[in-house]
Amino acid sequence: MRYSFALPLLSLAGTVPATAQTITPLIDARLRHEHVAQDGLPDRSDAVTARIRAGVQVSEGPWSALAEAQGNLAIVGDYYDGLHGSAAQRPSINDPQSIALYRAQLQYRTAPLTLTAGRQRIQLDDERFVGAAAIRNNGQTFDAVRAEVVPVKGIKADVTYAWSLRTIWGIDGAGARPQAVGGDNIFATLGWASPVGTLTGFAYLVDQDEAPVQGFRLSSQSYGVRLAGSRKLGRTTLSWQASHARQSDYHRNPNDYKADYWLADVGLDFAGPGAGSGAGPKLGAGYEVLGADRGTALTSFQTPLSAIFKFQGWADKFTTTPADGIRDLYASAGWGWKQVGSLRNVSLQAVYHRFESDRLVRHYGNEIDLLTQAKLGRTTASVRYADYDADRFATNTRKLWLQLDWTI
Repeated sequence: MRYSFALPLLSLAGTVPATAQTITPLIDARLRHEHVAQDGLPDRSDAVTARIRAGVQVSEGPWSALAEAQGNLAIVGDYYDGLHGSAAQRPSINDPQSIALYRAQLQYRTAPLTLTAGRQRIQLDDERFVGAAAIRNNGQTFDAVRAEVVPVKGIKADVTYAWSLRTIWGIDGAGARPQAVGGDNIFATLGWASPVGTLTGFAYLVDQDEAPVQGFRLSSQSYGVRLAGSRKLGRTTLSWQASHARQSDYHRNPNDYKADYWLADVGLDFAGPGAGSGAGPKLGAGYEVLGADRGTALTSFQTPLSAIFKFQGWADKFTTTPADGIRDLYASAGWGWKQVGSLRNVSLQAVYHRFESDRLVRHYGNEIDLLTQAKLGRTTASVRYADYDADRFATNTRKLWLQLDWTI
């Protein structure tokens, strides 16, 4: 494991002058019931968990120091958490009990330059390559140094060196699911705000330098480009994304492979921003491909640092890309209201996925995802459902979430 900045940063936080202009408490809480039924397993999983994060940020001028702890408690623990129990008995819900330091960082921020050092949350672009795994109670962070530079208007460079990934497995993590994964990771993006959207070139050098974690076979280098933008057409907003990347083995990865990534996505919001309390439909569609090389395990396009829950269905059947890759054709429909009585940001959403292999083009299965959520005061309530109907990959799986999130 690499050396952690946690303790030095806490010491630095203690040196912030007593005359600091701003002291901001950081508190958020989550209460969730997650239910999973999976064909082929004798029991279902039910997890009632409470997650609390608490900390403080002290700021003066361009400087700030932040420290935040995180704890997850299993109130009802009838589930396999990935570390304790048996995967042959119950489906997995990857929220093991834990208490740990979530973030501890020192930051310098001005208009042209932001420098952040320490344990931090990093979310790049759509989080396809680097994200925070926000759906899991033990969120993903990085021990890293990050520089964000805006030399001129419309241009932004973002470069991170991360020597440790703090995983969702918490303090009991070990073996193939460790508490942390060391490695010399580099994330670099260069974006330009063009007339048709933000055009970003990127390089992600992922170094999973721990032998128990797939024998170093998740280390990869990915280079690519992404375009994302939107345009108002009256009260309708049209949005689009397109991306391509090429990935190959990196550092100590024993595999020799090359695989491609493709994404095309478009959305229509018929209410548009500033629609007040009016309601409006939303439609979307996309096609994402994580390509395969020769059909050997872990020679397909992998994104082990991503916010994987956001992609390829909420049933989480493809957290590791299959050996033959995956093609995801999806469509979504929804309706949103700014205000319904005392509720704000009320929304309904349905998403359909059709999954196929990239190599040999075999049908994996289909999935339907449903979500409704609303905000009341500082609390967001949501009900989420996922139903994966297997054909040639994995098994039928149904998941249900009832969740309350509160933040100050």
